[in-house]
Amino acid sequence: MEKIIIYQIFTRLYGNRNVTRKPGGSLSENGSGKFSDFTPKVLKNIAGMGVSHVWYTGVIRHATQTDYSKYGIPRQHPAVVKGVAGSPYAIADYYDVDPDLATNVDERMQEFEQLVKRTHAAGLKVVIDFVPNHVARQYHSICKPLGVMDLGETDDDKRGFYPQNNFYYCPGERFSPYFDLYHGEKEPYIEEPAKATGNDHFDNAPDKTDWYETVKLNYGVDYYAGRIGYFTPMPDTWLKMTEILLFWASKGVDAFRCDMAEMVPVEFWRFATKTVREEYPDIKFIGEVYNPQDYRRYILNGFDWLYDKVGMYDTMRAVVCNHQPTTIISYAWQQTDDIRDHMLYFLENHDEQRIASDFFAANAQRGVPAVIASALMQQNPFMLYAGQEYGERGMDREGFSGNDGRTTIFDYWSLDTLCRADKKQLTQEEQALHDTYKKVLNIARSEKSVADGLSFDLMYVNQNLRRQYAFMRRTKGELLFVAVNFDGSAADISIHVPAHAFDYMQIAEKTVIATDLLTGEKQAMTLRSDGSVAMSIPAYGGRIWKLKV
Repeated sequence: MEKIIIYQIFTRLYGNRNVTRKPGGSLSENGSGKFSDFTPKVLKNIAGMGVSHVWYTGVIRHATQTDYSKYGIPRQHPAVVKGVAGSPYAIADYYDVDPDLATNVDERMQEFEQLVKRTHAAGLKVVIDFVPNHVARQYHSICKPLGVMDLGETDDDKRGFYPQNNFYYCPGERFSPYFDLYHGEKEPYIEEPAKATGNDHFDNAPDKTDWYETVKLNYGVDYYAGRIGYFTPMPDTWLKMTEILLFWASKGVDAFRCDMAEMVPVEFWRFATKTVREEYPDIKFIGEVYNPQDYRRYILNGFDWLYDKVGMYDTMRAVVCNHQPTTIISYAWQQTDDIRDHMLYFLENHDEQRIASDFFAANAQRGVPAVIASALMQQNPFMLYAGQEYGERGMDREGFSGNDGRTTIFDYWSLDTLCRADKKQLTQEEQALHDTYKKVLNIARSEKSVADGLSFDLMYVNQNLRRQYAFMRRTKGELLFVAVNFDGSAADISIHVPAHAFDYMQIAEKTVIATDLLTGEKQAMTLRSDGSVAMSIPAYGGRIWKLKV
C-alpha cells in the first residue's frame, strides 16, 4: 500500500514565466504555460517532493475569448465566457485539449500524449478533470472520433425534458440573462430555445452569480417534475459521457477528478466506473462531493476518493485561524472513520483561498501544522496546490477573478513564487517552507507506518491542549509520535499516553531514543502506560518523532 500525494497544477499558469501580469490581459500580453514546460527535470523535481500523482487542471478544451479560428477551432462569443482565458470547467470539446497549452496548436493532442509519457517516465501518475455536469454554452466537438454523435445533435428541443436528450430546454424562449449579450461584439449571443444553466438553473434568465457560461447535461433526471429519474432505457448522455472517459483512459490517464460529481446521478457513476474499469481496471475516480450524507453512496458506486471539504478542510481552516480548538480535529475524522481511506484531505485547491492570503491565515507558515497533521494522521490521500509549498498568496487582481485570495482560473497570469523559484530568488522563509513541505510529504510517502500503519488519536486524554494536536502511527517495529503546534509561540507540553494506546498499538513500556524526522534532533523518550511524554514544539510547527518499538 502506498500513500497517495496529489499535486494539483493549474496547467496554464504553472510554467508561465511572463511577469507582465496585466489585469485582464490577453494571451499575447500575459502568456501561458505549455505542456512542454513539464520537462523530465521539472517532473523529477515534482516527484522528489514526495508526489505520486499530478493533477493537470484545465487540459480539456474549454471556452475562451482567445481566437483560434485560424486553426479550425470555433470562436466563442465573449458574452458567455468568464474571463479572457475562460473557465476550464466550461468544456467546449470533450475530445480536444486546450490550445493555449500547445507549442504547436495543430499538434496539441500529440503534445498532451507526450506529456503523459514523460510524467509516467518520472514515476508519476496522471490525473485530469472530467467535467460531467455541464458544458460551455457553445459546445461543439470538432475532434470527436468518427461515428460519434455530438452532444445535443439529436435532441428534441421542443421538450423541456426528454430522457434521451442531452440538454434541458426552455421551449419557445430565447436565452435572456440579466447582463449584456454583446460584450463588445457587433452581434449579440443568441440561443433559442434557451438551455438550462449548469448550476441547476432551469429558466432562460440566469444572472451573474449563476454558472451562466455553462449548460446543464441531462442524465435522465426530470428536474421539472421533482427530480424523477428515467434510467430505462439508458439515457443517451450516459453512453456519450462514458465513451469520453474511455477516450481519455486510452491516452494513459490514470485518474479522473470528477467535477461536481454529486450533481450527476449516482446511477450513472455506477455504470460509468464499472464500464471503464472493465477495460482499465487500475483507473481511479476522485469525486467532488460536498454532502456528507452522500459520501458512502458515491464510494459504493465507484469512487475511490472524495473531497473531505466540509469535514476536514473546514475544520483545519477553523483551527489554523484560531476559531476552534484542536480537539475538533478528532471529531472531524471520526465522522468518516468507516470510510477513512476514501477521504481526500487538502488545505488548498483552485476553488479555495490560499493559506497565505489575507482571507485565510495571511501567513503560509501558519498552515504547516495542518499540513503535517493532514498528511500523516491517516492512510488516506493528501493533496496540495502548486505554489502552496512556497506560500503563494493569491492576492493578485488578475482580471475576471479579482482580488479574492484565490489563484485565478479565468485569466492569463503567472505565479510570483513559481517564477522566483525558477530563478532561485525565493526568500529564506519561502525556501524554508518548501523544504518543510518536501520533508513532510516524503515522510508520508516513505514511512510504512503512515501508508499502512495503525493510527491512534491522543486528544481524548489531552483535552487541555487547545492549540496542539497529537497522534501516533504504528507499524511493525516502528512508531511515529506526531505533535503539531498551531500557536504562534513555541509550546513546551506534556502529552499523556493512555494505557489503551499501549494495548491497541502493541507498544512495550521502555525508554528509547527518538529521532525527529523534521530536524534530525534526538532525545530520550520514556514510554509508560498512562504516563506522559514531554516535548517542545516550535511555533506553527511540529515534531515527527520516530521510535523503534
